[in-house]
This record gives sequence, structure tokens and C-alpha cells, in this order.
Amino acid sequence: MNKSEFIELVKEKGCFKTNAEAKTAIKAFTEAVTSALASKEEVSVVGFGIFESVHQKGKSGTVPGTDKTYTTEDKMVPKFKAGKSLKDSVAAGK
Repeated sequence: MNKSEFIELVKEKGCFKTNAEAKTAIKAFTEAVTSALASKEEVSVVGFGIFESVHQKGKSGTVPGTDKTYTTEDKMVPKFKAGKSLKDSVAAGK
């Protein structure tokens, strides 16, 4: 599903009158979650899941097929944990 198809789905499910209204709602949600994660806050939507920022340790390894090695830096990354309702809905959709 691409972005325009997702906007159509949100328009139908959210009873929005226009695609612009649905697009605004999606944009507001994503910007709010992004802002919270950048501030290292957790966003919990009961039944849907939890968005959080977690610290990922740096890694080192070798490039396959060569003797070159690499090292990555420690960084903060976004993480999503699905809630029970979401997991059950996805499992029922098989």
C-alpha cells in the first residue's frame, strides 16, 4: 500500500470528507510521534502498540568477500512494539 492508498483508507475509516483532511491527520500523527521520539519520550497507543527510542550499541564486523572491517557508532533508533489487539487482528487476517 502506497501513501495515496493509505490516505484513502484513512479517509474512509476516519470519516473524513476530503483526502486533504485525512492527509493532515496522518501528518499530524507522524510529526507528533517523531517529535516525542526525538525527545526520547515513549508514545503508547493502547491496543495498537508502543513507539519508543532505544539506544543501539555500535557494531564491528567484516565486509563479506574482503578483509575490510567496519565499525558503527552508538546511536538512538526508533522501535515499535505491537500491542495485543494489533497482533490478534493481524493473526486473524491470515
